[in-house]
Amino acid sequence: MLTLYDHPLSPYAQKVKIALREKGLAFETVSPGGLGAGGAQGEFVAASPRAEVPALVDGEVSVFDSSIILEYLEDRYPDPPMLPAAPADRARVRMLEEVMDTHFEAINWGLSEIRWFRRAEGELAEALLAKAAEQTQGFFTWLEGQLGDRAWFNGETFGWGDLAVVPYLNGSVGHGNPPAKGSKLADWLTRANARPSVAATSEEAAGSARASAMPNVAELVEKGLFKREYRDHRLEWMIKSGGAEVVLRGLERKNIRFSPDFG
Repeated sequence: MLTLYDHPLSPYAQKVKIALREKGLAFETVSPGGLGAGGAQGEFVAASPRAEVPALVDGEVSVFDSSIILEYLEDRYPDPPMLPAAPADRARVRMLEEVMDTHFEAINWGLSEIRWFRRAEGELAEALLAKAAEQTQGFFTWLEGQLGDRAWFNGETFGWGDLAVVPYLNGSVGHGNPPAKGSKLADWLTRANARPSVAATSEEAAGSARASAMPNVAELVEKGLFKREYRDHRLEWMIKSGGAEVVLRGLERKNIRFSPDFG
């Protein structure tokens, strides 16, 4: 039995859970205490020195970072393979994952900052929301080009390239920025969400969102009971998109930090 330190809302953890389910591997999930409040400790931190999810424990082996976990699973449990066979296609889907994990993830993170945590309001919020929507549509165009005439980003079958994209696009849909109806990307998303591995993972995320009472999280942030963590790409997005004021205000109130424990 594999153990996955997880938070259902983390797209990074979602990638790993989809891979585990596609490979038919039995696993249990553990949601570490202290996420968001800076109090993560114990066996979780031993498995993930950065104190962020996901982290995988396989017997005596501990692996952190979603991309490294996917590599480990591919090496340790090669059937069915998640990576394409050709070296060029392997490089292509890895580059796809890199774009989604950094550039695209930062947009959805920024939207969460505004919608759930109310980091910005009024004209600033509207400007950031508009910028995020514009950027999302730009990436949708790029993704359509990456998909081309393929059935799946991975090629003929669902795999690494697809699980690296679907959590983030579902996040965009949740923020009100879906792919255009009838587009290749929208059709791909429908097919991907129909897979049992994706459907189960998405349902866990939806259940967690319902249970966590997200509208109240902004109050926890204001009281200092929940801090926002900035990885470098999230900080870059907020600043270059016009939200430097959001970062500075968070520093003044001491309710953000730059040592993440969620992502």
